Amino acid sequence: MDKKKVNISISIKDIKLSSCIMNASGAICTTEKELNDLLKSSSGAIVTKSCTFFPRKGNVKPRYFYCEYGSINSMGLPNLGIDFYLDFLEKNKTEKPIFLSISGLSIEENCFLLKKASLSSKVTAVELNLSCPNILGEEEIIGYDFYKLSYFLKEIFKFYKKPLGLKLPPYFKEIHIKNVAIILNQFPIYFVTCINSIPNGIFVNSTTESVVIYPKKGFGGIGGLSIKPFALANIRLFHLYLRKEISIIGCGGITNGVDIFEHILCGASAVQVGTQFIEEGISIFDRLKKELISILEKKNYSSIDNFKGNLKDLV
Repeated sequence: MDKKKVNISISIKDIKLSSCIMNASGAICTTEKELNDLLKSSSGAIVTKSCTFFPRKGNVKPRYFYCEYGSINSMGLPNLGIDFYLDFLEKNKTEKPIFLSISGLSIEENCFLLKKASLSSKVTAVELNLSCPNILGEEEIIGYDFYKLSYFLKEIFKFYKKPLGLKLPPYFKEIHIKNVAIILNQFPIYFVTCINSIPNGIFVNSTTESVVIYPKKGFGGIGGLSIKPFALANIRLFHLYLRKEISIIGCGGITNGVDIFEHILCGASAVQVGTQFIEEGISIFDRLKKELISILEKKNYSSIDNFKGNLKDLV
């Protein structure tokens, strides 16, 4: 029996991606060289580093650590400022979708950044990061405050008319995801990205008997392989509760093609790769694309839509 030709392109409403695989914001996407490398890669889209109005150096190093079961970081939003990323987009001719990641330090700054982004014709969509601890104060994540989330979105859509997605924090109760979905379903949101790193984790170096990163006395966001079950759970539940017009971009624990397949099976349309991209480099997109296509060929699937969201319950 001949194998079906596999197509892993996807659409997020009217945004077409040649591949369902892209980078996660924060992973080797800050400088001009890093962004140019992503443009030349086989990723289906690129996501810029989450930007603020002014450039930021971020937290004191060491602020990132990797081991076999994942990563921890407390980067502090290092970025070159929104003007740098908008200028980069203006001078580059590319057909590849570019998602501008925004992470202002207040509601007012986010609104200003969105107004600035809306003036650029080169921004395919904005991914608004509502899951960074630096937003609205050091300990506050707006994605966990449902009242502020609802208020914020109402303010945004009074003036913002272009494609917008939200990067969400991890949620640990179904009722919280249901309540967030009820809020999001009221607005013309293109996509959600879930999940961001799990906050307030800690790694310990037993040899030195110390923490492994400097900021916040060693506390940071956990990413990589160990957070995949939480990412899959969030994707699965958002797939159940969100309007079908809102796409889900899965993020968390992707190291190989099987991980991507599982994200899509739970309901993701596309995926982002962070920790493994940092460790492996730009060649990861070729490897993951090849591995995913091989899995789909073996299962006789010709496209993402053949199995997206079709996770079965045990009976």
